[in-house]
Amino acid sequence: MNEHEKILIAIADDHTLLRKGLADLIDSFGPFNVILEAKDGKEFLDKLHTAKVLPDICILDINMPELDGFGTLAQIRKNWPTLKVLALSMFNDEFTIIRMLRAGACGFLLKNCNPNEFRKALKSIYDNGFYEADPTEKNIANRNNHEQPISITTKELEFLKWCCSELAYKEIANKMGISPRTVEDHRDNLFKKLKMNTRTGLVMYAMKAGLIPFDR
Repeated sequence: MNEHEKILIAIADDHTLLRKGLADLIDSFGPFNVILEAKDGKEFLDKLHTAKVLPDICILDINMPELDGFGTLAQIRKNWPTLKVLALSMFNDEFTIIRMLRAGACGFLLKNCNPNEFRKALKSIYDNGFYEADPTEKNIANRNNHEQPISITTKELEFLKWCCSELAYKEIANKMGISPRTVEDHRDNLFKKLKMNTRTGLVMYAMKAGLIPFDR
């Protein structure tokens, strides 16, 4: 991207003031330009279908009337599979985040995040295809291809795949036929090996590595 090109953004959020505020904030970032706004998922999809130019990144509120973020994202993946999506929510619910990531979201942010983090997320998604909200985690998309391969055991790999479900750790232990303590050991080992400290970080690693396909 040269200095005169713009990164095109589309926003779907049912709160008008927040949507307008986000649009103004994004436009102030410099290389970004909001080209489409909608109050819900249905209107958002209608506008995408008639748009002369598609956005580079779609920002979706998860909780919307008519059609929520999950349904909207499913339709985006069906009709415009290359569009990148950033999910927004008021609530930091781990399983909601995992569900959106499995549906094909490139990242997740809380609506009360600071502007610098918001800009960083948009730039990371545009450049790398993913954004990890936890600043203590090493960015998955920027992992050096020349680093030594990470050694993950068969059981850790099985646990990693179960992490991408909506099951609690205790339920994962039951599925794997092991104790909750052993599940915690697998989790902690993966945190150390992958330089992460959240379950959503593990899910994003699994998605990026192609270990778990997007839901269809």
